[in-house]
Amino acid sequence: MKAVQIEKPMALKIIDMEKPVITEHDNVLVKIKAAGICGSDVGIYHGTNAAATYPRVIGHEMVGEVVETGPGVRKIKAGDRVIIDQVVNCGHCYACRKNRGNVCADLQVRGVHIDGGYREYMAVPESDVYLLPDSLSYEDAVMIEPTTIAIQSCSRAELCEEDTLLILGCGALGSSILKIARLSGAKIIVVDVVDEKLQEALQNGADYAINLAKEDVVAKAREYTDGYGPTVSIDAVCNKTSLATLLELTGNAGRVITMGFSIDPTEITQFKVTSKELDIRGSRLQNKKFQQALDLVNEGKLDLNGSISHRFHFLDAQKAFDFVDSRDPSIRKIVLTFD
Repeated sequence: MKAVQIEKPMALKIIDMEKPVITEHDNVLVKIKAAGICGSDVGIYHGTNAAATYPRVIGHEMVGEVVETGPGVRKIKAGDRVIIDQVVNCGHCYACRKNRGNVCADLQVRGVHIDGGYREYMAVPESDVYLLPDSLSYEDAVMIEPTTIAIQSCSRAELCEEDTLLILGCGALGSSILKIARLSGAKIIVVDVVDEKLQEALQNGADYAINLAKEDVVAKAREYTDGYGPTVSIDAVCNKTSLATLLELTGNAGRVITMGFSIDPTEITQFKVTSKELDIRGSRLQNKKFQQALDLVNEGKLDLNGSISHRFHFLDAQKAFDFVDSRDPSIRKIVLTFD
């Protein structure tokens, strides 16, 4: 079978791999139908994702059709449309015992530490697949995984109705966070440098928008919060200056959620954290959030249809990543297809 491998930073190639087979552990065989391109995939390609190992078949937003199951499988059958959980944990370390397996001491993430979804077939445990809603195409169903990331970040923030949330960045990640955050009833401020993305965010439920390239983000954030500052801020940009910006604008007793994997040094001061007694919390991957995301879709509370802006066949992955690097303003979410 064919697969997309990052051999080393900036070296993408199409390789041949052995088609996986059913084992006692990996007891569900899935034919991949679609896989999303995430910012972390781009980071692995660029060599800026500190968690990745090489060479690596990347891709962690993967959906497909079950084509074979092992004799012990009870809940899944051939023909089922499924999404695959990307997190593999040990189940017994401190983090796992605290029900935080997404930061397991021996964490393995499909597409990061072990081979992921940019290949024609995957064999995984039955416990790692979830049934897709009939209302979603395979392509749109790719957005379930980013939705779980958004749910995780809002959970880590303990976001509630009395909060004012500032989301820094209106790309694919920021847009997913907005869709989940608006369900909390919190006031939402979005920040970006592209007016079109800000307008889309306002149409999708944001209350206020700030163009970082044209306005003083700290002053505007305070203006929209009667001088106090947002009580929660989430970094969906994750560059070397974004954390410092959020520490500056977040109000006293607020929570600042970081989601980036950059290893570039960022300059912050203890004063900003201590004087306002801010909580800085990391939010990594997701912690068994797939069913929660699927329930929101099935209950009609979350609409993921029409989420994909661009499509490439997986054998044209180099073209897709080159297009990502073009920073075309029309890019929202890019998906690789396998048919």
